Amino acid sequence: MTAYDFTAATLDGKPAPLADYKGKVLLIVNTASKCGFTPQYAGLEALHKKYADRGLVVLGFPCNQFGGQEPGDAAEIANFCSLTYDVTFPIMAKVEVNGDGADPLWQWLKHEKKGILGSEAIKWNFTKFLVGRDGEVAGRFAPNAEPKSLESAIEALL
Repeated sequence: MTAYDFTAATLDGKPAPLADYKGKVLLIVNTASKCGFTPQYAGLEALHKKYADRGLVVLGFPCNQFGGQEPGDAAEIANFCSLTYDVTFPIMAKVEVNGDGADPLWQWLKHEKKGILGSEAIKWNFTKFLVGRDGEVAGRFAPNAEPKSLESAIEALL
């Protein structure tokens, strides 16, 4: 199984098969509009702009499981991302990343690359997973890892 075996949903509820990104490097991030790490949207957009032509796709997955920091509906999330950070990378439908209702993609990501002390749980918003062109998880980065700090890991996969 690889990341390309999963289907996400776009903010407007349409199916978004990750197979559409086959052969690309993916940076998959659980995002939130009202988090201390929310300014990372700017860094994620910078990575998207810098590396998109070389095959990087940033995918944002809004999540409201951490401090209720993504309370908005799809339209509010889209407006916030567009107007506040001029986000042009794909933002998917809101998901849960932990617990019984965790999205299957996130269940798989957490199992493939465990966190500190072997924990699979996502600790907070803006946890980042880097997926290579083969669809395998190449890295997991903590919420406080600034997007710019991922450049060498991204370049190694491009």
